[in-house]
Formats: sequence, C-alpha cells, structure tokens
Amino acid sequence: MISIRKATDEDASGILECLSAAFAEYRDEYTSDAFADTVLTPEAIAKRLGEMAIFVATGESGKVIGTVACAVVSEDEGHIRGMAVVPESQGSGIARRLLMQAESYFRERNCKRISLDTTTPLKRAILCCTNGLASPLPGESKIPSECL
Repeated sequence: MISIRKATDEDASGILECLSAAFAEYRDEYTSDAFADTVLTPEAIAKRLGEMAIFVATGESGKVIGTVACAVVSEDEGHIRGMAVVPESQGSGIARRLLMQAESYFRERNCKRISLDTTTPLKRAILCCTNGLASPLPGESKIPSECL
C-alpha cells in the first residue's frame, strides 16, 4: 500500500535518495550546479524542509519512493519543485497522487495558479504537464503550467 503524507525531518535522507535515483539517468544532461540544485545536498534538503511543504509517497516498507515540494510564491500562485518518483515505481500513478496532494495543498491556500519548471530531457514530466494531468483549481478553466 502506498501512502502520501507530509514529510518530516526524518524523511530527509529518503527524499535525497529518491531524488538521486529519479534523476540519475539525466545526470549528463545537467551542469554540475544544476544537478546539485535538483538532487540536493543534506544542507539543502534541511533548508527546503523548513521553507516548503514537502510530501512523500512511501511504500509498504516505509521507504520514500516519491516526493514533491510546494511553496506559495504569491497571493494566488503556488510553485512545485523537486517532484520525483524512484525509477522502479515510475508509471504506477504515484506522480499523479503526489500532484493531487500538491493541488489540494494549494487549494487550501486559495491559490489560483500553479507553476512547475522542468527541462527538455525530462520528457515524462513535460507530458504530465502538457497532457492536463493537473485538474483545474476553482475559478480557473485550466492550470497555467510553465513547462520550460
């Protein structure tokens, strides 16, 4: 059974492992600085846990198998970053569930828009963004996503 919950400080190493595993195949597509900003360091995840709401998907063993970070960036806009699912669980619906959790988080905070930045090598993320994976927030006909 997969559970989605808000991350705690105790999840930091599991989040780092998830990010590292999910983005490993794209390592050569990034500069060193960009890759470090994507997979994070122990210091960066500690900072992110303090500044953003992070949600994790955990498997039956309790291991982190997916993650997404959320921040309200203006009065009506939320931003998603650090969304990842470990390779062996990709395509299983975990990303959809994490995105639904993020949307719920933003709805509770009256956000009308959600942004998500990605890069060309992340074709799966771009497909999720452009194929309407996200559902509209109240008052919006479609979430304006920024798939760069």
